[in-house]
Amino acid sequence: MVKKIFFIILLSFNFCVINAQPKEGTKAPNIVLKNPEGNEVALASLSGKVVLIDFWASWCGPCRTANKQFRKLYEKYKNAGFEIYSISCDYTMAPWLKAIKADKITWLQVYDEKSIVADKWLISYLPATFLLNKEGVIVARDLHGKMLEDAIK
Repeated sequence: MVKKIFFIILLSFNFCVINAQPKEGTKAPNIVLKNPEGNEVALASLSGKVVLIDFWASWCGPCRTANKQFRKLYEKYKNAGFEIYSISCDYTMAPWLKAIKADKITWLQVYDEKSIVADKWLISYLPATFLLNKEGVIVARDLHGKMLEDAIK
């Protein structure tokens, strides 16, 4: 009985360590997901840029509203080394692809089929964002409006 309890505790601990949400001040783990064309895009390929990782879904009203702000920020700062790595948590690809067109999204989009990355990052609500500096270190989480723009500058 004691061995079973110990084993369960050990498994629980391993789950928490393996699936820990990245913290501010730590380097973001690499993510490799497919874009709408089916090509893999690695987060690591954006090294040297300020990157906003954005977990979102087409069915999420606040996410769609955030896309409007992101579109303005992206247009303003893309030539200054700013990139957005948007990760769709949609259940299927069709609504995601439709939302990309409807929201006139021009920044990087990738699909987290089966929400594997979202689960590993312990994403419990949408939208969820992480701002990375040029070295790939998480410097802020869930910034919006002027606070997000100031952090990007």
